[in-house]
Amino acid sequence: MTSPSPGRPSDLMFLLSWASHALRAEHAAGLAELGISPRAHCVLLRARVGGLTQRQIGELCGVDKTTMVVTLDQLEAAGLARRVPSPTDRRARLVEITAEGERVLGQAQEIAARLEQDVLATLPDAEREVFLRAIQRLVGERLSGGGVCGPASGSVC
Repeated sequence: MTSPSPGRPSDLMFLLSWASHALRAEHAAGLAELGISPRAHCVLLRARVGGLTQRQIGELCGVDKTTMVVTLDQLEAAGLARRVPSPTDRRARLVEITAEGERVLGQAQEIAARLEQDVLATLPDAEREVFLRAIQRLVGERLSGGGVCGPASGSVC
Protein backbone atom coordinates (compact mmCIF):
# COMPACT_ATOMS: atom_id res chain seq x y z
CA MET A 1 0.00 0.00 0.00
CA THR A 2 1.37 3.42 -0.90
CA SER A 3 0.96 6.72 0.91
CA PRO A 4 -2.48 8.27 0.92
CA SER A 5 -3.18 11.10 -1.46
CA PRO A 6 -6.70 12.31 -0.75
CA GLY A 7 -8.33 14.96 -2.88
CA ARG A 8 -8.17 17.37 0.05
CA PRO A 9 -6.84 17.12 3.62
CA SER A 10 -10.33 16.76 5.10
CA ASP A 11 -11.67 14.11 2.69
CA LEU A 12 -13.45 12.14 5.44
CA MET A 13 -14.56 9.17 3.34
CA PHE A 14 -11.10 8.70 1.89
CA LEU A 15 -9.34 9.05 5.23
CA LEU A 16 -11.66 6.68 7.09
CA SER A 17 -11.47 4.16 4.26
CA TRP A 18 -7.68 4.38 4.13
CA ALA A 19 -7.35 4.01 7.90
CA SER A 20 -9.77 1.08 7.95
CA HIS A 21 -7.95 -0.69 5.12
CA ALA A 22 -4.53 -0.23 6.73
CA LEU A 23 -5.78 -1.35 10.15
CA ARG A 24 -7.54 -4.41 8.71
CA ALA A 25 -4.41 -5.40 6.79
CA GLU A 26 -2.25 -5.20 9.92
CA HIS A 27 -4.88 -7.07 11.94
CA ALA A 28 -5.10 -9.83 9.32
CA ALA A 29 -1.30 -10.15 9.20
CA GLY A 30 -1.10 -10.49 12.98
CA LEU A 31 -3.89 -13.06 13.13
CA ALA A 32 -2.40 -15.07 10.25
CA GLU A 33 0.27 -16.21 12.72
CA LEU A 34 -2.55 -17.94 14.62
CA GLY A 35 -4.12 -19.39 11.49
CA ILE A 36 -7.33 -17.35 11.76
CA SER A 37 -8.86 -14.40 9.95
CA PRO A 38 -10.30 -11.21 11.43
CA ARG A 39 -13.74 -12.64 10.65
CA ALA A 40 -12.94 -15.83 12.60
CA HIS A 41 -11.62 -13.68 15.44
CA CYS A 42 -14.94 -11.82 15.57
CA VAL A 43 -16.92 -15.08 15.55
CA LEU A 44 -14.84 -16.55 18.38
CA LEU A 45 -15.14 -13.34 20.39
CA ARG A 46 -18.93 -13.20 20.01
CA ALA A 47 -19.33 -16.94 20.67
CA ARG A 48 -17.35 -16.69 23.91
CA VAL A 49 -20.35 -15.30 25.81
CA GLY A 50 -22.31 -18.47 25.05
CA GLY A 51 -25.92 -19.09 24.16
CA LEU A 52 -25.84 -17.39 20.75
CA THR A 53 -26.90 -19.00 17.49
CA GLN A 54 -24.74 -18.89 14.41
CA ARG A 55 -27.28 -16.49 12.90
CA GLN A 56 -27.01 -14.10 15.87
CA ILE A 57 -23.21 -14.22 15.76
CA GLY A 58 -23.28 -13.62 12.02
CA GLU A 59 -25.41 -10.52 12.55
CA LEU A 60 -23.09 -9.24 15.30
CA CYS A 61 -20.05 -9.73 13.05
CA GLY A 62 -21.71 -8.41 9.88
CA VAL A 63 -21.32 -11.78 8.15
CA ASP A 64 -23.90 -13.20 5.72
CA LYS A 65 -25.27 -16.74 6.19
CA THR A 66 -23.09 -18.41 3.56
CA THR A 67 -19.88 -16.81 4.80
CA MET A 68 -20.82 -17.66 8.38
CA VAL A 69 -21.21 -21.35 7.48
CA VAL A 70 -17.81 -21.35 5.77
CA THR A 71 -16.21 -19.58 8.73
CA LEU A 72 -17.72 -22.03 11.22
CA ASP A 73 -16.67 -24.98 9.06
CA GLN A 74 -13.09 -23.66 9.23
CA LEU A 75 -13.24 -23.04 12.98
CA GLU A 76 -14.65 -26.53 13.59
CA ALA A 77 -12.03 -28.15 11.36
CA ALA A 78 -9.32 -26.34 13.35
CA GLY A 79 -10.88 -27.50 16.64
CA LEU A 80 -11.62 -23.95 17.77
CA ALA A 81 -15.42 -24.04 17.84
CA ARG A 82 -18.36 -26.39 17.56
CA ARG A 83 -22.03 -26.09 16.66
CA VAL A 84 -24.53 -27.68 19.00
CA PRO A 85 -28.32 -27.96 18.74
CA SER A 86 -30.27 -25.19 20.44
CA PRO A 87 -32.34 -26.50 23.33
CA THR A 88 -35.17 -24.10 22.43
CA ASP A 89 -35.20 -24.19 18.60
CA ARG A 90 -34.51 -27.43 16.78
CA ARG A 91 -33.68 -25.50 13.58
CA ALA A 92 -30.96 -23.41 15.19
CA ARG A 93 -27.38 -24.21 16.18
CA LEU A 94 -25.55 -22.56 19.04
CA VAL A 95 -21.85 -21.85 18.65
CA GLU A 96 -19.50 -22.84 21.43
CA ILE A 97 -15.78 -22.27 21.51
CA THR A 98 -13.49 -25.07 22.59
CA ALA A 99 -10.62 -24.88 25.08
CA GLU A 100 -8.26 -24.51 22.12
CA GLY A 101 -10.52 -21.79 20.73
CA GLU A 102 -10.28 -19.95 24.07
CA ARG A 103 -6.50 -20.18 23.92
CA VAL A 104 -6.34 -18.88 20.34
CA LEU A 105 -8.90 -16.17 21.13
CA GLY A 106 -6.75 -14.99 24.04
CA GLN A 107 -3.77 -14.68 21.72
CA ALA A 108 -5.89 -12.92 19.09
CA GLN A 109 -7.09 -10.43 21.70
CA GLU A 110 -3.47 -9.73 22.67
CA ILE A 111 -2.57 -9.11 19.03
CA ALA A 112 -5.53 -6.74 18.59
CA ALA A 113 -4.68 -4.88 21.81
CA ARG A 114 -1.02 -4.46 20.79
CA LEU A 115 -2.06 -3.18 17.37
CA GLU A 116 -4.52 -0.71 18.88
CA GLN A 117 -1.93 0.48 21.39
CA ASP A 118 0.70 0.86 18.66
CA VAL A 119 -1.62 2.82 16.36
CA LEU A 120 -2.90 5.11 19.09
CA ALA A 121 0.62 5.69 20.45
CA THR A 122 1.30 7.84 17.37
CA LEU A 123 -1.05 10.47 18.85
CA PRO A 124 -0.25 12.58 21.90
CA ASP A 125 -2.38 11.60 24.93
CA ALA A 126 -4.71 14.60 24.66
CA GLU A 127 -5.35 14.02 20.94
CA ARG A 128 -5.81 10.27 21.48
CA GLU A 129 -8.64 10.79 23.95
CA VAL A 130 -10.36 13.35 21.73
CA PHE A 131 -9.97 11.09 18.69
CA LEU A 132 -11.42 8.07 20.50
CA ARG A 133 -14.39 10.03 21.85
CA ALA A 134 -15.07 11.52 18.42
CA ILE A 135 -14.86 8.24 16.50
CA GLN A 136 -17.00 6.45 19.12
CA ARG A 137 -19.62 9.16 18.83
CA LEU A 138 -19.64 9.04 15.03
CA VAL A 139 -19.91 5.25 14.99
CA GLY A 140 -22.51 5.21 17.75
CA GLU A 141 -24.65 7.88 16.14
CA ARG A 142 -24.40 9.19 12.58
CA LEU A 143 -22.31 6.32 11.19
CA SER A 144 -24.13 3.55 13.10
CA GLY A 145 -25.36 1.99 9.87
CA GLY A 146 -28.96 2.91 10.50
CA GLY A 147 -28.92 6.02 8.35
CA VAL A 148 -30.88 6.13 5.12
CA CYS A 149 -29.69 8.16 2.17
CA GLY A 150 -31.93 10.83 0.73
CA PRO A 151 -33.65 14.10 1.45
CA ALA A 152 -36.12 12.63 3.98
CA SER A 153 -33.27 11.48 6.23
CA GLY A 154 -31.39 14.75 6.11
CA SER A 155 -28.42 12.77 4.81
CA VAL A 156 -26.49 13.65 1.71
CA CYS A 157 -25.45 10.45 -0.07
